[in-house]
Amino acid sequence: MKKNSLTTAVVAGIAGVAGFVGLANAVDLNPDGVGQVLIYPYYTVNKGQNTLLSVVNTADVGKAVKVRFLEGYNSREVLDFNLFLSPYDVWTAAVTQVSADGGAQINTVDTSCVDYIPNWPYPFSKAAYTGGVAGPGSASYGADKGPQDITRTREGYVEMIAMGDIIPGSALDKATVHKQNGQPNGGKPSCAAPVGDDAVTASNLVPPTSGLFGSGAIINVDEGTFYSYNADAIDGFTEQTLYTQPSSLKPTLQQANTASIVATGVARSYVFTEGGSLLTVDFARGEDAVSAVFMADALYNEYSIEQGTGAASDWVVTFPTKRFYVDKILYPSAITSPFAQAFGAPGVSNVELSMGTFDREEGSSETVPPRCPSPPDDSCFLRAPYLSYEVNVITFTSVTPTASTVLGSKLFKSVNPFGPNGWAVMNLSAGDGGAHVLGGGVAADGVTPIAIPGLPATGFYANNVINANAQPGKLSNYSGVWRHRAHRSCTGNDPACS
Repeated sequence: MKKNSLTTAVVAGIAGVAGFVGLANAVDLNPDGVGQVLIYPYYTVNKGQNTLLSVVNTADVGKAVKVRFLEGYNSREVLDFNLFLSPYDVWTAAVTQVSADGGAQINTVDTSCVDYIPNWPYPFSKAAYTGGVAGPGSASYGADKGPQDITRTREGYVEMIAMGDIIPGSALDKATVHKQNGQPNGGKPSCAAPVGDDAVTASNLVPPTSGLFGSGAIINVDEGTFYSYNADAIDGFTEQTLYTQPSSLKPTLQQANTASIVATGVARSYVFTEGGSLLTVDFARGEDAVSAVFMADALYNEYSIEQGTGAASDWVVTFPTKRFYVDKILYPSAITSPFAQAFGAPGVSNVELSMGTFDREEGSSETVPPRCPSPPDDSCFLRAPYLSYEVNVITFTSVTPTASTVLGSKLFKSVNPFGPNGWAVMNLSAGDGGAHVLGGGVAADGVTPIAIPGLPATGFYANNVINANAQPGKLSNYSGVWRHRAHRSCTGNDPACS
């Protein structure tokens, strides 16, 4: 019997009560953190930091997983490879800086099988955004309009997509299962053929089930800071085997599919809207189905920049599907909405929005501000901020920094909040003339049009506090991370949209 999360069971139960008998799996963002696809919203090597990553296979079968690193400007791929997790396996790695050129690289001592990395550490590549060839078997990418130097690889995000479950007892299973020596961490697979033989590997796979979870941590050894987070988990993503050779552009989040549904679309999403109402919506494009589960018309979180405690605050806001709408070189026929501007020189795709900040005693900045001149500038950020990249960092500060204060991001905007500590709301449906709407959805009846306002976003708030009175030899940095809270809504003649 296939294992399903409690969340999926609850959703299916709700759908059954609603009268949708025989409802197939659908794309959903699993709050329990286990799924077929994992999104790690941020990696960085800025500010002397390393990013640690882990992925865990909770299933009793092995999995072939596409691991893809995407830079933060335009989500052009800087490295991908195929990872083979045996049953109950864990894989760990670190993203670090290349000392020679300032770019990023990946390193690991983990013995789980990987195809095609010849040695570790392995540097990230700029080929995908300069117009080169990213790896064996890859077609040439068209150069985009962003920066062309290797330092563009220094920050971005990560996606891991389960391409298939390994058939127990198959040649691939035997090559990737760890041979135990009876000691903790004493297992090692042979990684022999068919690992590296794509034709044979594909024949050893069946459609993937759920079971992956993961985490990331941004660590600065010198400063003693550690910002850890859980990866977002997408479940119900596919009912098909999606295996491709290393360095292929596929599979991507465009390939969401629920092939057994009887509906107008190729992919179905479950989205909980305001009040906990379940929205079941079908899309003709897989990327829209994935965007739907990340859509938010507002993000909420806290901040603190209190001088007495040496506090500093950054928000990471990542748009994990933005490239499918704004990269008109790789996706020339893409519909730009819910975003407003295609990616172009000098390496931006701006979306306009509004933001309000509140102190802890009900004081606030303007929450319904007037629009800024076009194009907007930093002087009116609180009135109409704009975010320019796939990965964005909002740094809260009263000065003008050259990088974000906590994470050292170069892909940042600064905001001077109302009060030294409190909370903020980012209105993702405001600005750009109301263009921030994901359309093209149809309710489960196959007829009713559904639109979801806002933008597909994820991320977290990172805070650091410094103890200026620490005794010599005592650590003085204290860090923490909190996932963003979100508000979701929809428009259309569906009970979930009322």
